[in-house]
Amino acid sequence: MTWRNVWVLVGVAVLGSCKSGAKPPPPDAGSAPQLLSIGPRSVSNQTAQPLTVLGERLTPGLSLLLGPPVDRKLPLEVLDERHAYARLPAGTPLGTQSEVLTEVRLLGGEGTAPLRLVNDTGFPDLVALEVSPDGARAFVASQTEDVVYVVSLSGGAVKQAAVDDGPRALATWIDANKRAWLVVGHAFSPKLVLLAMDTLERREVPAPSGVASVLVSADGVAFVAEHERDSVAAIDLARGQELWRAPVDPNPSALALGDGVLAVGSLQAGTVALLGLADGHVQAVHEPGPGTPIVGGGTEKFSRYVMGGTAPRAQAFSAKRKALFVASIGPNVGPNPAKHEVSMNGGVAVVDPTKGWVRHLGFGAGVTQALVLDEAAGLLYATDMGLGLVRVLDVAKLTQSDAAARQAVLQELAVPAPPDFPLVRPVEDFTVSGRAGPSLHSGPVAAKLLLNGKELLVLNRFTGTLVSFDVAGAKKGKAQLRRSLPVVNTLAQAVRRQGQVLYFADLGRTAMSCDACHVEGHTGGVLFEKTQPLRVYRSPTVRGSRESPPYFTPASTFSMGETAKVVGGRNRFHNPDPTGAEVEALALYSSLVTTLPNPFVGADGAPQRDVTLPDGTHGDARQGLALFEGKAGCAGCHPAPHFTTDQDPSTRGQFLDVGTPRLLPLREAMQDATYKGFAPPALMGSWDVFPMLTTGLAGLAVQPDEAVRVHSRFALKDAVEKWAPTHGRADLLDEAERRALLAYVLSL
Repeated sequence: MTWRNVWVLVGVAVLGSCKSGAKPPPPDAGSAPQLLSIGPRSVSNQTAQPLTVLGERLTPGLSLLLGPPVDRKLPLEVLDERHAYARLPAGTPLGTQSEVLTEVRLLGGEGTAPLRLVNDTGFPDLVALEVSPDGARAFVASQTEDVVYVVSLSGGAVKQAAVDDGPRALATWIDANKRAWLVVGHAFSPKLVLLAMDTLERREVPAPSGVASVLVSADGVAFVAEHERDSVAAIDLARGQELWRAPVDPNPSALALGDGVLAVGSLQAGTVALLGLADGHVQAVHEPGPGTPIVGGGTEKFSRYVMGGTAPRAQAFSAKRKALFVASIGPNVGPNPAKHEVSMNGGVAVVDPTKGWVRHLGFGAGVTQALVLDEAAGLLYATDMGLGLVRVLDVAKLTQSDAAARQAVLQELAVPAPPDFPLVRPVEDFTVSGRAGPSLHSGPVAAKLLLNGKELLVLNRFTGTLVSFDVAGAKKGKAQLRRSLPVVNTLAQAVRRQGQVLYFADLGRTAMSCDACHVEGHTGGVLFEKTQPLRVYRSPTVRGSRESPPYFTPASTFSMGETAKVVGGRNRFHNPDPTGAEVEALALYSSLVTTLPNPFVGADGAPQRDVTLPDGTHGDARQGLALFEGKAGCAGCHPAPHFTTDQDPSTRGQFLDVGTPRLLPLREAMQDATYKGFAPPALMGSWDVFPMLTTGLAGLAVQPDEAVRVHSRFALKDAVEKWAPTHGRADLLDEAERRALLAYVLSL
């Protein structure tokens, strides 16, 4: 391992061998029910959370008791003597603490187990911004608090509007009566909430949950990207009717409207799909590939070795230039003769809707997050979460040629944090030795243009502020700071907030941050990295990783704190090494990134009899549970409650050869094939993981042109079925049993 390794906070995740299920000894007749364990062991208090209860001698009618300070009784859905399920209600109050550890037990039973509740409702997380058409009010979504903040842009007054569970995306709709509505999409609620921008009158429209992005066309159609089923839906807002729904590559997020098409970016596949607006038909799928020009930054000379794309974080269409702009950490550079690992080079790509990637302008530092296009002025504004900057780009130069694109950045605007906002290091440690400035504390996550393009309003995720710039002179590089407005106090959990800053920050200006590889604490496709052994690996999720050390393959860090120290320093190229306080804050923040609640289970938290699989078939998850622990032989390496042997000290750190691919078959001579086995990953939350296996070969495939592209959207099916009988015994199952097994794993 070297300083270039940015696999943050988690070990290599690979579906491990599942040859035999662990069976408990038979209980003594007549003894009381006993609680053995509960999972997940850490859950957010933001939304309703399904819980798995493992025990002995469980009987119908049991209840689960959560001790102080939670003090709740939850009814259990008991499937058999060993398995029961519950659902913890949303919004459990936890005061101002970042987390609370409680003890759970069975009413009238024996045994206890720990349960950690993460206080997300007390940790405002501002993720989306919209502005009323008259420029009078700004609307800010706090996804953890279930509110939208309404900010008067003239006087600064702030009020709240309650919405639904996990507001994640905002858009504006002008109805037939010319009335303006705020459209709110949610992470955990199957509806769009419509708020009248003048009175906050509320309406609701059915929609998918799991929303990452919403965009509304001029004719009142809301396009909604959701990751629970990996689809985009078109919804007529006036009639409340879904017009069409189209499957897309995993974890769709960034959306942009073009001439008759909708561009959809996939966070986990690194692709951009163009869908027809009328029917959602896929017209093209684009991603960078071998030979895609890279202009600027540390990966410029490696364009020949590009193997694919990375997560599109934002998109903007220019009708005048007939171009799509895409923000990302840059083309994904694969194995190369120089052994250059880790391909972060955050910037903006120019994409021809018919031909694909034209070029990527790399800034060489930071992580580009949001894009705002001023078509009339010919300017593109790009916010940078890693550095706390807004870059002003000349669209004509960006689209003209590689040589012209080098001169496209007209100005960099530092987004200031409030003077009293605590810094992660002493102030003298910034803007020296090539480091970033203190503006990295702001977190510019979204932006909007006001006053006919003369003012740029920026939402700051970490500081809870709106900052605006006078951009009337931006074309000449003379934009300047105008004002700052507070939205919400973000410092109730001060150490955790500092950890959030550190997770997203690029202090060393290396273009690497925790978020660069692990987008929003989740996965980020495949990367060429790790020096020892240097090869292509899947970037795993941070969610729930607190429960499954050690991290990396071979194991090299054995706690969240050690990982924060080692990787935090390497991300910066040790310029400088993190302090003890930084390590503490980053480890705390990362450890509180919990697994999302599973959308495939029932209202009672239990596996369902009929689960619709991603390929449209159906499976019985309850039957799949029995197969998982029995005939299919999965539980030996993936035991409950987190479904990995790494969940417990006594079985931790086992590296196995289970017959799954050892190496991605891409320029193999440039990869280190040293093999000492793989660690079984935690299957908790695997419904939302793409690709799978350490190599990513469950879901991805190497093409003849040496690009790595999506082979199957149903990666879990590949992982379970392709490598049996050494990796589990799916070969022993008939078709209905295989579907049942997949339904159960989707339910974890």
